[in-house]
Amino acid sequence: MTASQPGLPRPLDGFLVLDFSQFLAGPVAALRLADLGARVIKIERPGIGDIGRGLAFAGARAGEDTVSFHAMNRGKQSVAADLKDPEQLAFVRELVEQADVVVENFRPGVMTRLGLDYETVREVNPGVVYGSITGYGDDGPWRDRPGQDLLAQSISGLPWLQADPDPSPFGISIADHLASCHLAHGITALLLRRLRTGVGGQVQTSLLEAMLDLQFEMLSVRMTQPEAVTPRPRGPHSAHTYLPAPYGVYPTADGYLSIAMNPVPQLGALLEIPELVELTDPETWWEQRGRIEELLAARLRTGSTAAWLEVLDAADVWCAPLHTVDELVAHEGFRAIDMVQTLRRDEADGTRTEVTTTRLPIRLDGERLWGGDAAPLLGADTDRVREELAPNREPVAGSVP
Repeated sequence: MTASQPGLPRPLDGFLVLDFSQFLAGPVAALRLADLGARVIKIERPGIGDIGRGLAFAGARAGEDTVSFHAMNRGKQSVAADLKDPEQLAFVRELVEQADVVVENFRPGVMTRLGLDYETVREVNPGVVYGSITGYGDDGPWRDRPGQDLLAQSISGLPWLQADPDPSPFGISIADHLASCHLAHGITALLLRRLRTGVGGQVQTSLLEAMLDLQFEMLSVRMTQPEAVTPRPRGPHSAHTYLPAPYGVYPTADGYLSIAMNPVPQLGALLEIPELVELTDPETWWEQRGRIEELLAARLRTGSTAAWLEVLDAADVWCAPLHTVDELVAHEGFRAIDMVQTLRRDEADGTRTEVTTTRLPIRLDGERLWGGDAAPLLGADTDRVREELAPNREPVAGSVP
């Protein structure tokens, strides 16, 4: 584990985080804190644990858990405790009294029923920073709907922006991922405030708020000038509802090429398409979007992606190749950004599991922050945490699977 400068601790070294969350948004928020140096203890159900241990992205598993669980929970410890059992709940409350940060992503009301909500925790731990992620906030008609990524994308209207011609959601958990960023951001801000003032606090966000923030440009225009966001017909290669041609993704002889905002006549001259050279009025880039895209696609199909990049890059045209996953990970550019780390864990059966994953995508003082230990086995740290943080409490039967 490399500090940002030789001899310096990581920014959150010494902070204790209790992670009550499951699957993605909450665990990834806590992961960001762990990567920054915090000690993160997952509180999990005995025998089952975080549901992310069993929900396998692409069906991929590594050892006893899913690959995605390993990626989301590296560098954490695991305490198994049944929060419906009074004795085990009392043990967890002792941990809460000592925590700097609590993270949870249950539906509204769950933590209140357990007596672990912010108001209750603050009474015994006034300086706590308490972070919560819900699906759609604590109020309103969507409050109790399932907080799941596709459903949050749908309620936010995001797939409609991708319509071509039917609504198309993102194929990754973008709502969960962005909500995790916002929660970690708010937690670190409140920790800074606590260092300055001694006052803790609560930070709340939701999958829906993350999706609305992602669409801030469209929503700002819609609420300021509603007529400006009346949908215009998209072309066959359009990549954005509200940007004119040539903004889109085009087939080449051996792949695809993405072209961003560029003057259509300039592209026409570079690609030797006379019909485009004549379109000097930017309004025609909207009105004739489909025709422009068809002319570009027909021309670009006649050459390879690399050949067209050579032409367009030389003229400083905003463009890029569209990589497959295999092309991405094999590319020297992927290696140069150095985002990959391999984590190793000894399994209960004596075998060793290796998982190759990404790192925290920031650098501090020019240094990359690599993860610490691999994701924990369920309940692996229960006894150790009890001995350290609740030494006067007797072990509770069933707390370790």
